[in-house]
Amino acid sequence: MSTTAPSSTHAAPAAPGADAAPVAPGAAAPSTTPPSPAPPGTRRRALDWRLRFGILCLVWGFSFLFIKVGTQGYAPLQVTFGRVAFGSVVLVAVLVAKRERLPRSARTWGHLAVAAFFLNALPFSLFAYAELTIPSTLAGICNASSPLWGMALSLVALSEDRPTRRRVAGLGLGFLGVLTVLGAWQGFSGTDPTGTAMALGASLSYPVGWIYVRRTLAGAKDSNVALSGTQMLLATAQVGVVTALFTSVPAAFPVVPLLAVVALGALGTGFAFLLQYGLVAEVGPTTAQMVTYFVPVIATAAGVALLGESLSWNTPVGALIVLAGAALTQSRPRRRDRPPRP
Repeated sequence: MSTTAPSSTHAAPAAPGADAAPVAPGAAAPSTTPPSPAPPGTRRRALDWRLRFGILCLVWGFSFLFIKVGTQGYAPLQVTFGRVAFGSVVLVAVLVAKRERLPRSARTWGHLAVAAFFLNALPFSLFAYAELTIPSTLAGICNASSPLWGMALSLVALSEDRPTRRRVAGLGLGFLGVLTVLGAWQGFSGTDPTGTAMALGASLSYPVGWIYVRRTLAGAKDSNVALSGTQMLLATAQVGVVTALFTSVPAAFPVVPLLAVVALGALGTGFAFLLQYGLVAEVGPTTAQMVTYFVPVIATAAGVALLGESLSWNTPVGALIVLAGAALTQSRPRRRDRPPRP
């Protein structure tokens, strides 16, 4: 699903254009920072960035399938708890390997607690509950609307983001795509309104968190992994408390759903962040954020091929319209060089 975390050298979905912001594994988003090439002499990675980009698309695209399979054996809150817990294990392991420390500032921990709620605990839980009643394909497509929500909110909350004809047109086109996916002309028949609202609410939660992070943690001096690891630990604590209060220990632990939860956390949340962290640092956030447009395609293909979910014509058509609108809101008009004055 759509996630990321910027450092002093890049920005990512968790905080478009911000420095040293934490990760929001599971939700890709736009960034206003232009891509920058790797400095000369930088050691080349073992895997080409295009291959890692493809792996990231697959991991996040399959996350919606993992959620659906996980909720077949465990309560939604338990799936979410497993997701953030296994994601934390991966990030903390990286911190230990790099011998890095968690942030020491109480103020930073406070801001990260808010970020953990809006970027992890709330959207992850909403998607898990949503997939009890809607197919994983629809959840993946709803997730693609996150850049649209982000653009709409940033125009209000961030003074540097000015409304333009291009952005307004992209927002209008994107929400027209959402209505197409939901079959508005049919009175939304065949679509569970509660589950769909939860999925859209999850996609809205991400940009709320991004904007908060951008306003509060843009100047944090701690490393990206330290911030993200702390955020994930805080999300684990938040979800853990709620899960203990509102669910009971499972009577059995079915293997396939359990493996889906482990993959969702370790791969779709922890490992995926590390992949995107490297991509943004190497090819820049503008290129790395393009993963947003491949995730719903993979989520749809996985849901139809592996879960046997049905797909009516308006779902893929609406998804294409949503992606076109999101791309339009994030595009920049080309600047034409002015001729030199005589």
